[in-house]
Amino acid sequence: MRSMDSYPKAAMERAMKVQDVMLQAMAKKITWWQAAEILGISDRHMRRIRERYEEEGYNGLLDRRRGKPSRRRVPLATVEKIFALYREKYFDLNVQHFHEKLAAEHGIELSYSWVKQALQGAGLVGRERKRGVHRKRRARRPLPGMLLHIDGSRHQWFQDERWYDLIVILDDATSEIYYAQLVQEESTLTVMAALPEVIERKGVFCALYSDRGSHFWLTPKVGGKVNYHRRTQVGRALHELEVQMIPAYSPEARGRGERNFSTWQGRLPQELRLQRMGTLEAANQFLREHYIAEFNRRFQVAPTQRGSAFAPCRSRNLESIFSLQVERTVNRDNTVSFQHLSLQLERVGWRGTLAGCQVTVHQHLDGTLSLTHGPHILGRYNAQARLWRKRPRRRKGLVNL
Repeated sequence: MRSMDSYPKAAMERAMKVQDVMLQAMAKKITWWQAAEILGISDRHMRRIRERYEEEGYNGLLDRRRGKPSRRRVPLATVEKIFALYREKYFDLNVQHFHEKLAAEHGIELSYSWVKQALQGAGLVGRERKRGVHRKRRARRPLPGMLLHIDGSRHQWFQDERWYDLIVILDDATSEIYYAQLVQEESTLTVMAALPEVIERKGVFCALYSDRGSHFWLTPKVGGKVNYHRRTQVGRALHELEVQMIPAYSPEARGRGERNFSTWQGRLPQELRLQRMGTLEAANQFLREHYIAEFNRRFQVAPTQRGSAFAPCRSRNLESIFSLQVERTVNRDNTVSFQHLSLQLERVGWRGTLAGCQVTVHQHLDGTLSLTHGPHILGRYNAQARLWRKRPRRRKGLVNL
């Protein structure tokens, strides 16, 4: 029996070419007649090679030349089924995603390397380019809650002409996804809606890592350093909760988040297609009820230390904190002007008139408005400036706006 190394290099290259051409024929990218023409052999010899595959499986060609069939050979029918599944149903999945579907949905248990080499040999997926210069990744935080990443990725998530932003919040220590939603556009409002949902469920975290988008930071010069002293609405809300904000100065600095979005873009559009979902409402419901948990089961890692850095969010009025707040001066008729609206103040018992006083207008995420002056709540209004909730009486503890 001759060893593999005893074959001439040209013979090995010829065998590899035969195998790749046959895989393309089995994947129906070319006909068997075209395969014979490419290899420069007769139709009759092509049939003999195909029969050899049918008898000895996918690995039959090289293993036969070594003198014994492989004990792990894959039947031709299985190979053709795999190619048909990828070509007809899973054509836009990456190899890892497709390999998981084969096991979970079709009961085909094969190694990832085998599936990858077969798809590449058949020309159904491209071969990977060589990796770049090795860089050492930053070590993860040891505990959940020490550092969270937030970012948005604009992409054609429904694989059509529509573009949406996917807002994701993940933990640096574990890569666990705490929040993922598709929105028309990443903005102050969509970010302000995402953060309290995580805080209500998990607790207050220590630090937030983000890009230098205008809803996170104010930068005197485009692309320059951020101004730590002037805060955006998001910055003001997190400052109230004593959460540190950390700006990123390059895509490489957001490497963990960028790799996470690469995974989302390689999987979520395909999952939405397989689930036949074409609207934001259906996609976000799918994310909340199913896919985030599935994503975490696949990609979440264990923290290096036991415990949690999340702090309980007790006695914190998140609705008030995560509202858009602006300062206004009360008019002489005890009204406050805000966005072409006139908010009428009720009489208060602790002052004859509030004319000339500075008050804070809170624009809540549900569209309602409220007014405060220091610790005093002056009223709650609907979007049409009608008094929606009368000024509450002071009780022990905090009063919701």
